Amino acid sequence: MRKVVGAVLRWIDDRLGLSAIFPLMRKKEVPIHKHSFWYYLGGMALFLFFLQVGTGILLLLYYRPSSEGAFESVQFLMSEVRFGWLVRSIHSWGANLMIFMAFVHLFSVLLLKAYRKPRELTWMTGVLLLFVALGLGFTGYLLPWNELAFFATRVGTEIPGVTPVVGPFIRTLLRGGDDVSGATLTRFYMFHISVLPAIAFLLVTLHVILVQRLGMSVPPSVEAEGRPLRTMKFFPNFLMRDLMGWLAALAILSAMAALNPAHLGDKADPFAAAPAGIRPEWYFMFMFQTLKYLPSHILGIDGDLVGIAAFGLAALVLMLIPFLDRPAPGQKPKPLWTWLTLIAITYIVVLTWLGYSMNPTA
Repeated sequence: MRKVVGAVLRWIDDRLGLSAIFPLMRKKEVPIHKHSFWYYLGGMALFLFFLQVGTGILLLLYYRPSSEGAFESVQFLMSEVRFGWLVRSIHSWGANLMIFMAFVHLFSVLLLKAYRKPRELTWMTGVLLLFVALGLGFTGYLLPWNELAFFATRVGTEIPGVTPVVGPFIRTLLRGGDDVSGATLTRFYMFHISVLPAIAFLLVTLHVILVQRLGMSVPPSVEAEGRPLRTMKFFPNFLMRDLMGWLAALAILSAMAALNPAHLGDKADPFAAAPAGIRPEWYFMFMFQTLKYLPSHILGIDGDLVGIAAFGLAALVLMLIPFLDRPAPGQKPKPLWTWLTLIAITYIVVLTWLGYSMNPTA
């Protein structure tokens, strides 16, 4: 049996040349310093993304993307299919944990200034991946077709409608009509299982290639110490530590799914009044709460439009940080962007907390 397996592996290697990858992996080295812990967060987010793909495929075996059958199919999955409730709970909690890890990874890269030359494209693909993850979370929220998701989606798709000229078009594009309906569900389903995952796979591939090509960045504070850096081999040393992080993420996710399974609630009724406690997922809460605090008009301009424009500008600045934070040769990095990052983290945490404390569920 061992000879047969060896012959098959040699046959595959002769055609694909996979054995050439291992010398490259053994040659690659990872710096060791006091901030090395943050290197593992990207791998954990990647692991959670692939876990989402796996559990999502299992859910597709039973899901029916229509307003007449979506809720019932999820209900059947959770009550009749063996371990169906667990798969859905892992998928639901996994989405939250993946986005949380993506945010933490993003802010750790910001604080460690790992976006510096020549890693501008690595940063930009990572930011785009965060935006795609948020899109996956937004589109997937409606798919169970329950009451809370229906009305939250109605609110969420109404927000872009205030944008001049293109706002009504974007709202209609998302909804498939004037209001949230079965057409909206079909469109969100298409975005969630095909368009956004395809974009995510392309970005993930490019991001990983760039990380492997350029290696891990060393923080300016460590470079300033002037001491020789210790390193470890990417394979197997770093990879085995990365696997430990994946196991830790899986353990946390399994505990969350088992102790607090995902709930389904009541089926959406488009003609019913919106229930109390309508609110977005936590990763949109700070934006939702900001728009609530803004006055109806600011200098004669619609308040929601000002808020949307501000968030759009913030997203653009986030994307362009490697080109904005570029000190002259020989100069130390300016602390401005570090302080702005800390302010942004504080703002998101505080507004999210206020959103949950002022918008309790029914």
